[in-house]
Amino acid sequence: MSKSDVARFLPAILLGAAFLFAQGGVPQMKSVEPDTAKAGDVLTVTGENLDKTSVAEIYLTDGKNDFKTVITAQESGTVKVKVPETAKPGRLALMVLTKGKDQKLIEQPVKVTIE
Repeated sequence: MSKSDVARFLPAILLGAAFLFAQGGVPQMKSVEPDTAKAGDVLTVTGENLDKTSVAEIYLTDGKNDFKTVITAQESGTVKVKVPETAKPGRLALMVLTKGKDQKLIEQPVKVTIE
């Protein structure tokens, strides 16, 4: 890519970055309480950009199977989810489905043990 190509695309890149910043950024989960739960329990997840404008759905995943949770409360820094009856026992990661035209599933570094 030449310097003239970079100069031509720079405004679009900056506009895209500004749009992402205005959207509140990428959802990031930092912790979950309790760290051990069973089906029907409510988990409290803390992090950043977890509000309704950024997060469409939250799943528990073992890397092969995804279990959709029910969101019971949702704010920018906190979201509460109910562990689904279908969740299999084991150590599962949380995963978010972002909102927007280009939705993405993003596995988070936060894990919970399902009994």
